[in-house]
Amino acid sequence: MDAVETQSLMQLNVRPAVRMVRGRGSYLWDEHGRRYLDFVQGWAVNCLGHCPTILTEALHTQLDQVVHVGAGYHNTPAIALAHALTEASGLGRVFLSGSGAEANEGAVKLARKWGRLHKGGAFEVITTVDSFHGRTLAMSSATGKPGFADPFSPLVTGFPKAPYGDVDAVARAIGERTVAVMVEPVQGEAGAVVPPPGYLAALRALCDRANILLIVDEVQTGMARTGPLFAHQTDGVTPDIMTLGKGLGGGLPISALLARTEVACFAHGEHGGTFAGHPLLAAGALAVLSHVRSAAHTTLRAESAAALERALREIAAEHDLVLRGRGHLWGLVLPGPYADAVKDRAFELGLLLNAARPNVLRLMPALDVGRDEIGAFGSLLSRALGETLLRGG
Repeated sequence: MDAVETQSLMQLNVRPAVRMVRGRGSYLWDEHGRRYLDFVQGWAVNCLGHCPTILTEALHTQLDQVVHVGAGYHNTPAIALAHALTEASGLGRVFLSGSGAEANEGAVKLARKWGRLHKGGAFEVITTVDSFHGRTLAMSSATGKPGFADPFSPLVTGFPKAPYGDVDAVARAIGERTVAVMVEPVQGEAGAVVPPPGYLAALRALCDRANILLIVDEVQTGMARTGPLFAHQTDGVTPDIMTLGKGLGGGLPISALLARTEVACFAHGEHGGTFAGHPLLAAGALAVLSHVRSAAHTTLRAESAAALERALREIAAEHDLVLRGRGHLWGLVLPGPYADAVKDRAFELGLLLNAARPNVLRLMPALDVGRDEIGAFGSLLSRALGETLLRGG
């Protein structure tokens, strides 16, 4: 694809010079008819792979009914999705929006409103080093990725950082202005960084003692990406506020802000959005959520995750790499800054990967990726690693 075809786009990242025109399951095809095995899946968005029938059928049905009514009126899919989310999470209230960053913005606004009502105006939200919460100005400020927000200063204040996995550091950061702790159950953008066992449970206990809120950012880890429907369930905790995105829509731009009923303190007009509760998106997300929660998919997902982990452990052992992650979210730590080179060579071989960090490959396949696809993935990745690491990147 030449420069004339893309010159109208803001160039915000480097992309291969092809257009993806069709997707099905674990595969994408470009305009030349070349097939790629997709282990990025739109950055963990396509939890059921490309164009799953369960999603396309729900969208076709809803398209014949109503597409958009606006936030001033109720619609059936939004109500049904909210009910399903409260039932699945144990949290009493839901606000539906369009992206993970929007959901996280809403979470911080809600926490600050709660702090105004119950904590004397406390407003600071402690986040973690190397965290990622979105690309809006406030969420760029909340994000703990070094240098991420520097071009956009002055930043939004009120987001002190603590090292990830260190509960004592969070405790030391709590002060009279602290209203909440916001954390990812597994750090996705940092390259599938898993905290120590019991980390979330210890944060839950700490927040209870300090009378502050626990916000769990499940935008990437939610919708069974790491095993259970919500990653925080591994620690057996219930947050005060949770955010969902990415996999919730299975390819659609939808997110959710969930909160305990006692914490859902927005008054009329204090939060909203033009496309909040969009019926078409809600209908699709409801179909995805129902399928992911089904017994059949739960069994299939567990089998897929086990096969994927076995393949990754073999690759890590073969190339002397560090493997970290859970379920269908994994990071391979390379011996140097070779991730982009491996990703590029894999693309040439027909495999799509993500370089989360200069030395970390992140893998986010469909939750039901099959044994044949996992086998093909293993062969292609091992070849890309061998050829790239052999020449030092």
